[in-house]
Amino acid sequence: MKSKVSELAAKLNMYRRYIKRPMDILLSLMALVVLSPFFLVVAILVKIKLGSPVLFKQNRPGYREKIFTMYKFRTMTDERDEKGELLPDHVRLTKFGKFLRSTSLDELPELFNILIGDMSFVGPRPLLVQYLPLYNDHQKRRHEVRPGLTGLAQVSGRNSINWDEKLNLDVQYVDNVTFIHDWKIILLTIQKVWIREGISPENAATMEPFEGTKEKGRSDEQ
Repeated sequence: MKSKVSELAAKLNMYRRYIKRPMDILLSLMALVVLSPFFLVVAILVKIKLGSPVLFKQNRPGYREKIFTMYKFRTMTDERDEKGELLPDHVRLTKFGKFLRSTSLDELPELFNILIGDMSFVGPRPLLVQYLPLYNDHQKRRHEVRPGLTGLAQVSGRNSINWDEKLNLDVQYVDNVTFIHDWKIILLTIQKVWIREGISPENAATMEPFEGTKEKGRSDEQ
C-alpha cells in the first residue's frame, strides 16, 4: 500500500516538474498567435473608450512569493474628484469595462506572463502584494505553485464566494496538481466564461479587500 502511494506521488511530482511548464509555454504561444486579432481589436477599443495606458500593470506575488508585474487590459477610467483622488471603483468601471471583465477579455495580456514563466494557465490567482502579511500559515501555501490565469477557486464561484472559501480552494489545488485536474479546470473555466457566472460579488463592482483571518492556524473550512 505504501509503495503504491509513493508511486502515485512520484507521478504527480513528474507532471509538476516536467510537463506543466512546457505545456504552459506551448499553449500560451498558440493562444497568442490565434488570439492576436482579438488583442488588436480590444487594445484599440480600450484606447478609444477608456484612454491610455491600454494595459493595466500591477505588482503581484507569484511562486514562492516572488514579486512580478502582471498585465491586463484596463477596465476603469482615471476619473478623479476635485481633490485629485480617484473616484470609487463602481463609478470608474464603465459598461465597456464590465463587458471586458464578464468575458475575461481583460485577462488576455496575462498570456505573456504565462509565456515568460511568471504564471501558469492553472493555479491560484495572483492577489495583491499587501495581502502577504495577512495570510495564516495554511493560506500561505497558495504560493507553493505558480499563480494561474484560472484556478479551482475561479471555477468554484470566482468572486461570488468569500475569502476563506477562496483561499482554502487555492491550497486544495496545491495539494492536487495533476494533468487531468488542470484540464478539468480549463474546460470548466471556458464554460463559466461563456455563461458569465460569478464575475462579481453581489452589490459590489469588485471583490471586497482581504483583511486577514482571526485564526492564526489553519481554517476548518475545506
